[in-house]
Amino acid sequence: MRKYLISSLALFAFCSQVNATEVDILTNKGSILVDLNDKAAPKTVANFLRYADEGFYNGTIFHRVIRGFMIQGGGFTKDLERKNTHQAVAYEGDNGLANNRGTLSMARTQDPNSATSQFFINQVDNTFLNHGARGGAGYTVFGKVVSGMDIVDTISAVPTSTVGPYKNVPQTPVIIESITRVN
Repeated sequence: MRKYLISSLALFAFCSQVNATEVDILTNKGSILVDLNDKAAPKTVANFLRYADEGFYNGTIFHRVIRGFMIQGGGFTKDLERKNTHQAVAYEGDNGLANNRGTLSMARTQDPNSATSQFFINQVDNTFLNHGARGGAGYTVFGKVVSGMDIVDTISAVPTSTVGPYKNVPQTPVIIESITRVN
């Protein structure tokens, strides 16, 4: 009986791993491996993967970097030219996931249903960004860094300045070279 239980647990663990989607965010500072949560945020993950599969993120930058908060990217070139995006994805921030250190979330405007390509990685626990924390919609969490938080911390520490209307822009571009599926 014990042998069958161990085999069943091993099979369950294998099947759980196969269902997870992992992506490698390769930057000029290093690699960040992210496990996407297809179950909690299926539309958001599909949206993110669409951009990744199309090569949209190649050559974009982390354009908003705030130490002790987060790093945001996925919408601008190194010359701060905004890239054209697909239609916005529906809000999925009420999925029970929290904006904790190392989680990947969608950036958006005041409209909860306005997220397109931009995302951010929380450098610290940002519970005030969670669904319902301020009486309304939060920011959709859809993944978690499984390796490379040292890279996130390195990026968060780069010197920044204001460039035109944009604040907290790295003085030397932090380039997203590619985002590719690992499995």
